[in-house]
This record gives sequence, structure tokens and C-alpha cells, in this order.
Amino acid sequence: MLDQFKRDVHYLRLSVTDKCNLRCIYCMPESGVARLRHEDILSVEEIADVVQACSACGINKVRITGGEPLVRRGIIEICKRVAGTKGISEVCLTTNGILMPKFADELKTAGVNRINISLDSLRHATYNEITRDNALDEALIGLRVALETDFDAIKVNAVLIGGVNDDDILDLLDLTRKYKLDVRFIELMPIGECADWASSRFVSAQNILKLAPDLKEAGTDGVSKQYMLPDGLGTVGLIRPISSHFCPTCNRIRITAEGKLKPCLHSVDEINLRGLHGADLERVIRDAIYGKPKKHKFMESSPPRNMNEIGG
Repeated sequence: MLDQFKRDVHYLRLSVTDKCNLRCIYCMPESGVARLRHEDILSVEEIADVVQACSACGINKVRITGGEPLVRRGIIEICKRVAGTKGISEVCLTTNGILMPKFADELKTAGVNRINISLDSLRHATYNEITRDNALDEALIGLRVALETDFDAIKVNAVLIGGVNDDDILDLLDLTRKYKLDVRFIELMPIGECADWASSRFVSAQNILKLAPDLKEAGTDGVSKQYMLPDGLGTVGLIRPISSHFCPTCNRIRITAEGKLKPCLHSVDEINLRGLHGADLERVIRDAIYGKPKKHKFMESSPPRNMNEIGG
């Protein structure tokens, strides 16, 4: 459906857990966060109801996120129910890849079309620094398994952090020479743990074009401006929420693990959906979509949540 600014909002990012098996420095504190109780998060049945109501409001694409969605109890049943919802034509899942060997085949069978793997570095020391875990080898195995599982598309997401992984860029670009996948570089957003970081940590995605001047434009994919290397099998995406915000074409809403709808990632506004059913649930979702704010306010305020709590 169209919001008040005539944007076609048809994409839901659905968080199914706040838990994660990593502790990425831009996502949560080293000690972790106070975890929600299982009864505090949406049940499988509630998720099915919410997605059905969202579909009735024009949502046709759902991305399942976390935390790490593959640590959620019942994740395969959740994927089945989302994929089986009338009107939902695309189901994607974002993961750190560590548990992909266990779940890849089941995810594909359940109806998941696309997989995004968060992978900020290909170097053990840097990966350890960012994730606070020595799990790069497991993540790379997970990426390989995903590539072998015949999903419609595989994307690798890398958050750019100045002085940390900005010397990994060329190595990550090289993945698109070897594999038919999309490596997407995402500008760090001042949310949660990194809200007060020094400005030097925030690297413009435009730097990718300076490091690899042979990249050629290859259209767009949602909020990502796409490029290709001359000898590439895959593509390179630049996502620039800070240096070139994409609010005029934003087509998404978010629902947190405990059932709060966020019309904008950076807004403090959250609408509770728990306890609502049928026409009442649809009405609240429609009103939230229509009232979606015109643009984010990254540089003015910071929402009181970490990314794992919002659904990244």
C-alpha cells in the first residue's frame, strides 16, 4: 500500500529473536544484553497472524532477521508459515552463516528464497575483533553450504568500520570474481553501541569506488546501488543510509521480536501488535504504514535500542 508520501511499502523485516551467537561490536555490548523471555516474544502462531495481516496490507516480501534467526526455536516452522502465507511472494533470511550447515536444506524446503550472510571480514583477527568470537572458519563453511544449496540468490553483507575492516574491502570484492553472489558494503549507522563512536569510524561507501575504479554501474537492487567488476561473476552493492539516504524510496517496515512495529528503523516510535487480531490488527498496520515518517533522523537522535533488539 502507499504511505502518505506515495511510497509503495511492500517489504517487512521481521525479527524472530533478540538472541545471537556472536557479539558484534556495532550491535551489542560485549556482555550481551538482557534477553527477552520466550513468552515475551511473538509465538509461531502470532507471527503467522501478523504476517497474514501485513500481506492484507500490501506486504509481499518478508525478510526474517534477529539477532540470529537460526537460534530461534521453531525457525523452520516460522519460515514455512511465512512462505505459505497468501500474497507473500519472497521470503529471505539474514544470518551470520555459522548455523547454515545445519539448516540450509530445511530452509530451502521451507520456502526461503534468498539468504544474506553477514560477513564483515575475511581475516581471522579482524573477524574476531568485530564479532568477539573466533568463528570465521564456521561462517565461511556456512557461506559455502549456502552457495551449494540452490537458493535464488546469496548476498554477503559487510558493515564498513573505519580503522577496523576498511583494509578488507578488496578481499571482499574478490568474492564476486569467484562466486555468483552480491557483496554489499553498508555504511555504519549511529545506532545503539556505535551511536557515540568517533566520526572516523564512519566510512562512506563511496570509498569503494576509489579503491576499485574498474567497477561499472549495474543498476539498482532496492536500496543498493549495484556495480560489477569486469571479470566478476557476481555484483557489488553499495548501501548508503548516511552519505546518500534512501528515504524517498524506502519501502519497508520492521517488526521486533516482541511484536512492536517500527515504521522507520531510526524512529523511537513503536506500535504494539500483540493482543490484536483480524480487522483490528490490519487497521493498526495500515495506519502505521500510512504514517511512516518522511525521512530518518540519524544525525539528530538515536533510538534507545541496539540493532539485535530492532532486527537488523
